[in-house]
Amino acid sequence: MGNICGKESPPDPLAENVRPLPQGSSPHANQSSNVPRKVGGPPRTLGSGSEASPQSQEDARMKAAEAAEARATKAARATKGKLSSQLQEQKKQSRVDTLLASREVHADADAAEQIRQYN
Repeated sequence: MGNICGKESPPDPLAENVRPLPQGSSPHANQSSNVPRKVGGPPRTLGSGSEASPQSQEDARMKAAEAAEARATKAARATKGKLSSQLQEQKKQSRVDTLLASREVHADADAAEQIRQYN
């Protein structure tokens, strides 16, 4: 059945020239490359060309620790702005200091309320 309102489409001109591929095996299908299965030798730790002495490992650890400490002190000294400085101040305060500051704020608010009531 076709479309009632449409036209019949013309036959595809390329459909007439189609030929099936031959069913024989391809000459390239059986070829494979010779890839070696094992590359290199025994596994080794990255960064070491040969056996590392315990002293050189200890020196490397010390250097890494010194570098980490230098990064930490540099980050601590960096000025980042107003909010960062306020955050650092809050971190330095103890819990008792925070509670005392809160009490002072409440006491000031109570005093202001008493003044407004003329007591």
